[in-house]
Amino acid sequence: MTDSELQMLVEQISSEFFAKPFRHQARFNSRLRTTGGRYLLRSHDIELNPKHLQEHGVEELIAIIKHELCHYHLHIEKRGYRHADQDFQLLLRQVGGSRYCQQVGNGRTTLPYRYELVCQACGMSYKRKRKMNPSRYRCGRCKGKLLLRELTT
Repeated sequence: MTDSELQMLVEQISSEFFAKPFRHQARFNSRLRTTGGRYLLRSHDIELNPKHLQEHGVEELIAIIKHELCHYHLHIEKRGYRHADQDFQLLLRQVGGSRYCQQVGNGRTTLPYRYELVCQACGMSYKRKRKMNPSRYRCGRCKGKLLLRELTT
């Protein structure tokens, strides 16, 4: 599915389920990793994860589009558009949108611990995934100086 086909699909779903036009842009964003889609507050555009279409089909994509259109129409009308708002939850139930999307791929990738901060005074050890400057921090237990070591696996 191309972006222009997606745009037509979003416009069709908006007029069919919400009886209101969608006047902004809908597009695929392959950089989305942990979410099915997002509604951009400033530009009013909708971005969708193309992996959901590939892995779960059109029905899953339509449910995500309905979810994002709930955000869109409620925000335009200056009503409660956030997940916790009652207006959003009620509209989502009425149109049959999904509250949560299915997981795509392997989900979040977990990084291994690559560094270790060791307190020079008490020997307390803190494992880290990213490199950091130990001179800017102190030990949480004894306020001693920290030393950064690279872990070898």
